[in-house]
Amino acid sequence: MKKQLRIVFMGTPDFAVPSLAALLDNKYQVVGVITAPDKPAGRGQQIQQSAVKKYALENELNILQPEKLKSPDFINELQNLNANLFIVVAFRMLPEIIWQMPTFGTFNLHASLLPQYRGAAPINWAVINGENETGVTTFFLQHEIDTGNIIFQEKIKIEATDNAGNVHDKLMHVGSSLVLKTVKAIEEDTVIQQTQSSIESGFLRHAPKIYKETCLIDWNKSVTEIHNLIRGLSPFPTAFTYIDGKVLKIFEARQFNNEITETIDVESKNDLQISIITNNKTYLAIKCSDGFLELLTVQLEGKKRMSIEEFLRGYKFIS
Repeated sequence: MKKQLRIVFMGTPDFAVPSLAALLDNKYQVVGVITAPDKPAGRGQQIQQSAVKKYALENELNILQPEKLKSPDFINELQNLNANLFIVVAFRMLPEIIWQMPTFGTFNLHASLLPQYRGAAPINWAVINGENETGVTTFFLQHEIDTGNIIFQEKIKIEATDNAGNVHDKLMHVGSSLVLKTVKAIEEDTVIQQTQSSIESGFLRHAPKIYKETCLIDWNKSVTEIHNLIRGLSPFPTAFTYIDGKVLKIFEARQFNNEITETIDVESKNDLQISIITNNKTYLAIKCSDGFLELLTVQLEGKKRMSIEEFLRGYKFIS
């Protein structure tokens, strides 16, 4: 006999929207949507709603936006929804009083193959570390973050041409299918949980929050390491270097083609003293420990994102 589910969905960014949509498309009863409070963003500091809130409004769902998850008023509102299953997709860390509330538990969709890449930025770090596969995991929450019993996992390949944005979009849709599969298993009482400690995973890699210092390129590293860093931080928050004292964000690059000729060597006038080769027209490459990396798409501080040809039309190096 199927369980009668009353679901509360918790999520904020675009990544969470397909999972919520899958629940509605399959006629599940979503009695509440918890998402981040509206906040000012952009140059005009206009108030912005989360992607999940926008979708929930379009579908006339009940929305709660607590400032503090431990607020007695919010906890009371949550209890009054009489939900028996909570689903978390790209949301904040929940206090125990919340994730223990529903009868059928609280499960999370995590964008890695747990126990690998526990933490805030699993997609970025999988690409930065040069992985050739990743995936999504649904698991029941417990005390330690990202350590709960696994319900289901689904793998995807990371192609050599992928960046974090591509992988994010793949996992967003694979993840929504996994959320639906998980809900059906809970509904039909067919879930078989697996502890993370029982999975043969070797050396555990982690996925801590990305900070500005993470994004600064160390040109003493190899071409492959730097290329992976650029891929893993593109399109956001973006790897960067300094050119003549200004921040240069790098969205796309490739190993330098040695057949290119007519180069001039320049030294960038900044503390990093990076070594650049360019013809001031169509290409610019920077020296790494074992070769050169050619920049393809960049954004100079105060300017828009552009191809390297566009960049060089307005920025000349002097040998």
